[in-house]
Amino acid sequence: MESPRLLSAYRPYWAKRFGTSRILPMSRAEMDILGWDSCDIILVTGDAYIDHPSFGMALIGRLLEAQGFRVGIIAQPDWQSADPFRALGKPNLYFGITAGNMDSMVNHYTADRKIRSDDAYTPDAVSGRRPDRAILVYSQRCREAFPGVPLVIGSIEASLRRIAHYDYWSDKVRRSVLVDSKADILIYGNAERALVEISHRIAKGETLSDITDIRGTAFLRKVLPEGWQEVASTALDRPGKVDTPVDPYAMEPAMEKTGASCASTSAAAAAAADLGPGVQAITIVRKPKADRSKQFIRLPDFEEVARNPVLYAHASRVLHLEANPGNARALVQRHGDREVWLNPPPIPLTTKEMDYVYDLTYARTPHPVYEKARIPAWEMIRFSVNIMRGCFGGCTFCSITEHEGRIIQSRSEESILKEIEEVRDKVEGFTGTISDLGGPTANMYRLACKSEKIEKSCRKLSCVFPGICENLDTDHSALTQLYRKARAIKGIKRIQISSGLRYDLAVKSPEYVKELVQHHVGGYLKIAPEHSEENVLNKMMKPRMDAYDEFKAMFEKFSREAGKEQYLIPYFIAAHPGTTDEDMLNLALWLKKYDFKLDQVQTFTPTPMAMATAMYHSGKNPLRKVTEDSEDVPIPKAGNVRRLHKAFIRYHDPNNWPMLREALKNMGREDLIGNSKKHLIPAWQPIVAKQPVPANGSRRPAKVPFAAGSGKPGNGKPGVSRPALGKPVAAKPSQGKPVKKNNRPHR
Repeated sequence: MESPRLLSAYRPYWAKRFGTSRILPMSRAEMDILGWDSCDIILVTGDAYIDHPSFGMALIGRLLEAQGFRVGIIAQPDWQSADPFRALGKPNLYFGITAGNMDSMVNHYTADRKIRSDDAYTPDAVSGRRPDRAILVYSQRCREAFPGVPLVIGSIEASLRRIAHYDYWSDKVRRSVLVDSKADILIYGNAERALVEISHRIAKGETLSDITDIRGTAFLRKVLPEGWQEVASTALDRPGKVDTPVDPYAMEPAMEKTGASCASTSAAAAAAADLGPGVQAITIVRKPKADRSKQFIRLPDFEEVARNPVLYAHASRVLHLEANPGNARALVQRHGDREVWLNPPPIPLTTKEMDYVYDLTYARTPHPVYEKARIPAWEMIRFSVNIMRGCFGGCTFCSITEHEGRIIQSRSEESILKEIEEVRDKVEGFTGTISDLGGPTANMYRLACKSEKIEKSCRKLSCVFPGICENLDTDHSALTQLYRKARAIKGIKRIQISSGLRYDLAVKSPEYVKELVQHHVGGYLKIAPEHSEENVLNKMMKPRMDAYDEFKAMFEKFSREAGKEQYLIPYFIAAHPGTTDEDMLNLALWLKKYDFKLDQVQTFTPTPMAMATAMYHSGKNPLRKVTEDSEDVPIPKAGNVRRLHKAFIRYHDPNNWPMLREALKNMGREDLIGNSKKHLIPAWQPIVAKQPVPANGSRRPAKVPFAAGSGKPGNGKPGVSRPALGKPVAAKPSQGKPVKKNNRPHR
């Protein structure tokens, strides 16, 4: 893995003389104020423009501005015509097109493929401000607006759709978004390094068609380059050829049966070697080691994976095994008469480069054009600070690893503390509480492999599954120290930790758990076991429940020592590949055993490129070698099955009882239906009182009455009651608060 050029080492573009804008322009009038006659680069995004480093268009825009380029923003344009895409004029270098911080299909639709009623990245949460598959639509409109202007596509939507991918919403395998968008180049993963290099090279006169050597990019080719060695992986995995073992007592030399070239010496040479009569000397001439930097792996063609789901799972496995920037090779997949070429993943940013990116001048506010409109995604992160990126967990249902990579990229302590002070001093409405100090995970800050050599050669899909790798440094002392210094900043009353916690890692550092529990938990801590059953957890690549039990014991111990009554809020996924009805029943019994009554449940959504999505589509397990007769994975696909699995997690909801009664009877578990505490659900059904219809025609949901002795009524929610004060610290349910695994938008 070569040493890349530092982001700060480029000579600035000539337009650097215009200086830094207070906020990047969204109109010609704003360009006039800045003295610009044109933009060098125009970024088109599906999100509202918020000038904060948690939003991709702001981070990339400010980075390019620091390189000297004039950057304009077209945010959430009306895509019905090309006119809104002409708002800033013709860009001198290229259009940079993103769908926003979320995949547009995930943003638009629920796990049941129903249209969402709101959009957290839009002013006043109005839905419908971006098209389905926004990358494709925006690219088409940019082409119409200014034919011939280069198109560079990126963001998580492009990143996760860079090769042929299963699309849950159309229930078919779609082509690479690069093919369908007709873009010139695709940037996947964290884009800073590639985008800065591309921008400077285009500015010097190179064309995008000639820029083929940048990591983290994908492009189309009709003819493959010379001097490269193809490694075919177009068929399903099969056992390799078994060589005949060499007989150590044989008198004849072994001839190439072991894969090596053998040359026997003459009798005179044998005598000279003093080997004795009848023994021949054999010289082993080993083949030179292949140059991986000049190898590419050929994946099965688009037409083949679209036709054969098992082959799709195989291709998914190959792609994930080629994800380590230290040893990954280029990938090639034919689409019709063209080849989609993927260069190896980008080299992670150093701490110095992370600081460079996050220390840039951000206004830390939405663009003034939105006036007083409320943007939920901004409200969520306005008082938070991102300290790292990446995740080595490798959870099969999650897209963080596929997009940001497995190598953790951390900011320096000084840079983070400086940003906290900026939030304190600059962000309107700050009252002294930092809402989150984290990232994709709360506690992977500065964690890495103990050996750089091992890290570069590793091909494991996860550093923490099936157990924590012995080569992983799990010392949380740097993070503990950061928490303490952050709390000590003048004007900071409290630091909350809202990012998802890897509790199996946390228990390796009891001092960290103590620091977290006693100073950074506001009564409730959300964690994500995801399931209780080992066979399902194995398909998720999540730790077994004994890790949860160990963390829970620590959590309760340190809470008692601090004299605090605090509760764990567990997070679970329904209908994940590999889950049976029996698995969900066992999870429901586990929840009832610990008196959990969860208000919100996440139903599995197959997102492009995730390993769990390959399971969902193929019914095979790509965590192992894939063959036609390899392990079959049960897939809860049918709508009624998915609803049932969700109902098991919300076993306490009377609306789910009829469905659960029928299911339990079909499963032969009628013993769980009854009116005592040992039963999962009651045998009776409450009567919902009819409410009078108000004059305006609206209806309010009726409160569900309780039969005598049936449970504790609480705030109108059946079976949900606030934990009584004075009880021992234990895990309790959410009280109607939204449960989010990670409150930081993904870039």
